[in-house]
Amino acid sequence: MTLFKGSGVAIITPFNEDMSINFDKLGELIEFQIENSTDAIIICGTTGEASTLTDEEQISAIEYTVKKVAGRIPVIAGAGSNHTAHGVELSKRCEEVGADGILSVTPYYNKASKSGLVAHFTAIADAVNIPIILYNVPGRTGVNMPASVVYELSKHKNIVGVKEASGDIGLAIEIAALCGEDFAIYSGNDDLITPLLSIGGCGVISVLANVLPKETHDMVFSFLEGDTETSRKLQVSHKEFIDTLFIEPNPIPVKAALNLMGRGVGPMRLPLTPMAEDNEAVLAAAMKKLNLL
Repeated sequence: MTLFKGSGVAIITPFNEDMSINFDKLGELIEFQIENSTDAIIICGTTGEASTLTDEEQISAIEYTVKKVAGRIPVIAGAGSNHTAHGVELSKRCEEVGADGILSVTPYYNKASKSGLVAHFTAIADAVNIPIILYNVPGRTGVNMPASVVYELSKHKNIVGVKEASGDIGLAIEIAALCGEDFAIYSGNDDLITPLLSIGGCGVISVLANVLPKETHDMVFSFLEGDTETSRKLQVSHKEFIDTLFIEPNPIPVKAALNLMGRGVGPMRLPLTPMAEDNEAVLAAAMKKLNLL
């Protein structure tokens, strides 16, 4: 039930000036991604500012994406919550509108125990019939999901992988050792794509791919096809730009980068604010080195 191998873009949500979702622009971005070899669309995740969307906006964006993609690549819907019942309801609605899978983040703020994490994700997995990718991102949630919890959850038929965004390669290795080759591990950190592939990972859920979809796809597939040197070179040569995409909280820099490229993706919703001028200058300089401006 592996949802995809390769590069899944954690796609941004474009907004109009009145802060409504710009669906026409979202459609343009989806076509840009598919034309440039992206292997999956992850809609309404962290990069998609899901935390500022209403439930209706979130489901509308997911349904639009499913229809626009029209089966060409998998569509994975962000549907996490720190309230288990809410997470269940969101996940069921994502399935109803045709999502191929769900990305479900570790409950934030509550700081659930190990047993609470298992119970939370089990309740969501029991409620749907599509695959679920767990999402461990302690820098956002305040909770780091132990490998033992991932292993316990991996036994559920609907839980097929994890987006590992702790930045701890040792944790990723422990998950790989416990869960085996049939459990998909995706890098949640663009600066660790090749290292994670080296321990058995099968792809990335990427911020970088919003700007460089073909290069991100190539970084993964060159490794998977045995050309580890090309993958290494792509990882190293894009390190500076990857770092600038996180010089301020995501997705501020990546939206700024897309706007600098003329893609017109609009502003962020508060509490996110426009990129500081000095940081935007650093971003622009890194982009010029890659001939993106």
